[in-house]
Amino acid sequence: MKAWRLSWIAVAALTLAACATPSVPAGPMSTSNDAGAVDAARLSDHVRILSGDAFQGREPATDGERLTLEYLQAQYQAMGLEPGGPDGQWRQPVVLTRFTPVAGATVRAAMDNGVTVNLTGAAQAAVVRAAYGDGRARFDNAPVVFAGYGISAPDRGWDDYAGVDVAGAVVIVLNGEPDDERFNGDYPSLYGLDAYKTEEAQRRGALAVLTLLPIQAGSSDWADLLGYVARPSVTVVGVENIEAAGYIAMDPVMGWIRSNDGDPAQWFVAAAGGSFRARRLEGVTLSLDATEAIETVNTFNLLARMPGTERPDETIIVSAHWDHVGMAEAPDADGDSIYNGAWDNASGTAGVLELARVLHAEGPRARSIIFAHMAAEEMGLLGSYYYVEHPVWPLETTVADINIDMLPLSPPTRDIAIFGYGQTTLEDDLARLAEPAGRVVTDDGRPDEGFYYRSDHFPFALAGVPALMPWHGVDWDEGGREVGEPAYRSQWSAFYHRRADEWSPELDWRSAVENLTLLDALIGELADGRQWPGWKPGSEFAATRAASDAARP
Repeated sequence: MKAWRLSWIAVAALTLAACATPSVPAGPMSTSNDAGAVDAARLSDHVRILSGDAFQGREPATDGERLTLEYLQAQYQAMGLEPGGPDGQWRQPVVLTRFTPVAGATVRAAMDNGVTVNLTGAAQAAVVRAAYGDGRARFDNAPVVFAGYGISAPDRGWDDYAGVDVAGAVVIVLNGEPDDERFNGDYPSLYGLDAYKTEEAQRRGALAVLTLLPIQAGSSDWADLLGYVARPSVTVVGVENIEAAGYIAMDPVMGWIRSNDGDPAQWFVAAAGGSFRARRLEGVTLSLDATEAIETVNTFNLLARMPGTERPDETIIVSAHWDHVGMAEAPDADGDSIYNGAWDNASGTAGVLELARVLHAEGPRARSIIFAHMAAEEMGLLGSYYYVEHPVWPLETTVADINIDMLPLSPPTRDIAIFGYGQTTLEDDLARLAEPAGRVVTDDGRPDEGFYYRSDHFPFALAGVPALMPWHGVDWDEGGREVGEPAYRSQWSAFYHRRADEWSPELDWRSAVENLTLLDALIGELADGRQWPGWKPGSEFAATRAASDAARP
């Protein structure tokens, strides 16, 4: 799973070190007489192999990727599935761009009184990246607009830009989203993401977006931000195409607001309540000059297909990301330099393989099913973004995306936690199928993490495709939440994105098996039915799906 960041442009330095090229291990042998049952031993064996040291942490553009894709393809060929990629191939090429900032980027503010301030100089009150398009951003004396939260959401009666032209301007926006009943309460919405705000400003013709952070220039928090922003970033070209984006500290902006006869506190309160409208900050202009070094990164999604017998053009996608974060620059105290990624996300990859085996064993379906192993999720969901920008199977007739990222590794649970609770009718289908077993669907219980925007289902949701991602239950059948909650928290702290995330024969697969069995029933129902899952009222993704309603029978 992608780590939570200020933006969805994840940072990564790809390790391309030379290494041995071991052969692809054979897959697991069946330990069950029931070909249509989810097999814990198979899950364990897949994870043991995929998270082995030979796979080097499964970083894109390394030999670990080659081993991973060859292993996955061999498993699907052994099952008898067909390729699901473009032109009858197993793999969909994914072309990414890695941007590395060139030293010397500047943001200069010029005031009417003739004073010019270098905001990226000694004061370091602003930091910018030109990690878009050609990696070059340069403009002089652009007007500056403070746009509140930078949100335009007609479906929620909210428009910070109403009646204001920001073409050719630098837009300054507040971080996150308002604490207002029109949004999602404790759970963040799409509208709080940096990427949404960047795209909204770009669509309106802005040159750049600077996010105003409630921290002071020169503080330790600001120093941490500078280090984060300076790292290389990898993106899908075309997802965002503004000149530049970055962050600005409170100090200069507060002064600009006051010089416009404004009270910063009053402006911020009005912005939080939805009554503020974007305003040009008179008497100040910004000039910017930033350059990025550019490299092309080539990786692959892998797709296998069970063709439908009656309505093959209608598709269910079952997805998981095959990648992890590779190797550290230096070994730790135990001599370990590999982030094996057994839980994240060899377990999800194994789950998709096992669902494919079970569904195939159950026999043909009316609709087609694509088993999609996405690349570069840890770099920012980039394989999935690439897929929705270049869909192999039309998104308009894609029924749903069922995504698996980190299977639950625990005893059985009464709850089935999902990301994005309240978003899609898929959760109602899941709840109905779970009820006979005494299980209930719940939210993920961690609103601070913004989980709905952190895995491969999100690009599908953004494109309008109903998307569901089950997560870890914590209400154990034996011991309840009192035992399950701290156990889950401990597991997260010990293994998430840590070198300790390795396969062990002691891993408990019981909750994974019960969740996958439930997903098998859900996917089978969708694949044999005629229903089209939808977005619930109030979902920010509903309008995008509705625009393609005519394409679905």
